Amino acid sequence: MDELSQKERQILLVFPHPDDEAFTCSGAVRLYANMGVPVTYACLTLGEMGRNLGNPPFATRESLPEIRRIELKSACEAMGIQDLRMMGLRDKTIEFEDDEKMVKLVSDLIEELKPSLIFTFLPGFAVHPDHEATARAVVEAVRRMPKEERPKIWACGFANDTITRNGEAHINLDVSTVKMDKLAALRAHMSQTAWMMDETTKRVEDGQPMSESWLNVEKFYIVRHEDEIDASIDSAFL
Repeated sequence: MDELSQKERQILLVFPHPDDEAFTCSGAVRLYANMGVPVTYACLTLGEMGRNLGNPPFATRESLPEIRRIELKSACEAMGIQDLRMMGLRDKTIEFEDDEKMVKLVSDLIEELKPSLIFTFLPGFAVHPDHEATARAVVEAVRRMPKEERPKIWACGFANDTITRNGEAHINLDVSTVKMDKLAALRAHMSQTAWMMDETTKRVEDGQPMSESWLNVEKFYIVRHEDEIDASIDSAFL
């Protein structure tokens, strides 16, 4: 799949940290926003335990939460997201939250918004414990729904063995037409991304070739449940 083939009813993003969305699906979100699709982003924490404080440092441990709040709002503007939900959980503690609490949080969002597509991480292949806990909650919340009412889940996995164990991603989405918006979303999270943005932006502006990787193509796995295992991916989702 190189381009979006249908206009979704409503999109929901569920990620634990500010900047997760920028790295994983900001191009896809911008494309959908350009189509007029409403997008809601449920960001579970403010990433207040982030390791970076800017380059050169401009944040402190005390000021970082508010800085990341502002950065998150700016990133949403770059992606065309008008409905940002800051869910108020603490960074690096999601893995310790009660599983049922997390599933209910996602279920309540789904019940309210009735999304046709959810972006999140791929369970088992998301590396960070908060990523994994978030992904599990999303997948379980959708699994509990009647089959005919379930939204699609497009999930991002980046563990070293992701392709070995799952094969190539089901979706390879060309986002080259909105790569400047993707860069703007990444740049908005400057406290965390300054180390990589200056060089990347210069290469793009100079017209230097970029790899097919993260800037021009976003890759997703379609999450299916056991009772959907015989469904054709091509006919059901693309």
